[in-house]
Amino acid sequence: MEINVEVISREMIKPTTSTRERYSFSFLDQNSPTWYLPFIYFYSVDHKLSKNEISNHLKTSLSRVLNHYYPLVGIVNENFIDCKNGGVLLLEAQVNCHLSEFLKNQNSDKLVNKFLPDDVNNLVLAIQLNFFNFGGMAIGVRMSHKVADGSSITTFIKNWAETARNGNINNVGPKIVGTTVFPPMDKAFDIPSEYPPAKNIMTKRFVFSNANISALQEKYVATSSTESSKTYPSRFKTLSSFLWSRFAASTDIKKGPKASYFLSSPMNLRKMIDPPLPDDSFGNVSGAAITIISSEDDIEEEGYNYGIVNKLTRAICKINKDSVKKLQDGKFDILFDLEEVDENTFKREVIHFACSSLCRFPIYEADFGWGKPVWVAFGGVPKRNLFVFLDTKNGDGIEAWVNLTEEDMAKFESDKELLTYASPTSN
Repeated sequence: MEINVEVISREMIKPTTSTRERYSFSFLDQNSPTWYLPFIYFYSVDHKLSKNEISNHLKTSLSRVLNHYYPLVGIVNENFIDCKNGGVLLLEAQVNCHLSEFLKNQNSDKLVNKFLPDDVNNLVLAIQLNFFNFGGMAIGVRMSHKVADGSSITTFIKNWAETARNGNINNVGPKIVGTTVFPPMDKAFDIPSEYPPAKNIMTKRFVFSNANISALQEKYVATSSTESSKTYPSRFKTLSSFLWSRFAASTDIKKGPKASYFLSSPMNLRKMIDPPLPDDSFGNVSGAAITIISSEDDIEEEGYNYGIVNKLTRAICKINKDSVKKLQDGKFDILFDLEEVDENTFKREVIHFACSSLCRFPIYEADFGWGKPVWVAFGGVPKRNLFVFLDTKNGDGIEAWVNLTEEDMAKFESDKELLTYASPTSN
């Protein structure tokens, strides 16, 4: 079945009170990518509620919650957000099928992106309300990564839902972090760049059951461990290592010194700042632990290389209160494991591979008054070699949303070892 999503209206939603005129970029904002974080929340809504009732309810609550999130109403400029007289783009769209019909086909490539706003024109935030036939709906959200990380967008949506459900959020609003915690620098850090951005990027979802994750953890246990004192890697380290190994094997990455492979793992820094920030603090408050993989014995056809897990652990352990204090002073090199850096590391071709986890975030707590979402999807972004982890709705596994070029995806999704543990079609 061909699923069509037709935009039928668009308008700008403004906060109910005046906001600040400008949001200046923090140091981490300066070094954040220009693309948008895309989430789609699917709901089974009582068909007795009319589209107008739902739409007006969401617009009113959105206008109220924006009073606490002034950077979201602006337009992205080179070094700041212009918030003067700003607003949030809100689209309404009609879907030509039932929600249940869509959910049966949810793994179709690029299908979820139909529920996201398309042309955002440098706005910080754009939202699309998608109405299925007979009651179901999807709320698609794009938020600029220049001002927000994964924690910020999921908390904002949770607070918007709370405002819709209760009339307001049950606190004075989130702390807007910005330059108060990470002062801007005259020059942003020059992160080694990879070859020109790839086109024809595909996004697909692979589901790992808890049982299969446990089986992989068993395979990544240090070979020197005894049965009575095994050290099991975390679920995140296990999946990151496994997906890297299958990417390397399926795309036939060449061994040797011709390229430097950077495996980055974004981490939430809120509790590492002195004093610690609240969980709902808004802004870019994430730093990536960077693992450099370049030696031959890091790339194995069979995978299950505990050396990669070891490197991941060492890189992640480097991110602590002391290193975050240095990061606040603009010292970006603390994110690298200097033991893995040699004089040629940054002279080689650089290939980035990123694994980001949004597990345990309050994604499924976004109840606008008609129940929690039946499913939450992560849309595509213009970034190659990106893996994003989300909990499944029932907590029985992890969804890995994979961004690869079409050529690499064709090889990756056919990898037999990958498909032994991951399902590309599970609901």
